[in-house]
Amino acid sequence: MSTTASTAPEAAASDRAGASRRQGTFYRGDPGMWSWVLHRITGVLTFFFLFVHVLDTALVRVSPNTYDQVIETYKTPIVNLLEVGLVGAVLFHALNGIRVMLVDFWSKGPKFQKTMLWVIGVVWVVVMVPGAFFMLKRTAEMLFRGN
Repeated sequence: MSTTASTAPEAAASDRAGASRRQGTFYRGDPGMWSWVLHRITGVLTFFFLFVHVLDTALVRVSPNTYDQVIETYKTPIVNLLEVGLVGAVLFHALNGIRVMLVDFWSKGPKFQKTMLWVIGVVWVVVMVPGAFFMLKRTAEMLFRGN
């Protein structure tokens, strides 16, 4: 290997190779990538919910009065919205997890991965719309009817 400067054609070829490598790693918005990102985000959100849930449930043994106060704060409209988000996150994570297993273990999985992604999107919407309606119904009644 020489320590002298490279020739112009070599430098141009090297620049083109570097540019193509950089362009090859640039994300262009493929739905599979968004699925990957959402799967990680929903997994982390579910983990943190479970962590908080274990902690607040542990309060029953430590201080039942504090536990009752914490549970009372969970009856607010903001927490109700967070619960809808949690259900949506867990549902997406579960459906996408099934899709990932099919892609990994079914021989035709890679061929149908985009189709399966759209199917889980449709199933998610079909389940979440009525689910969100019934979850938010009580909160809406409390806010607008004063019950």
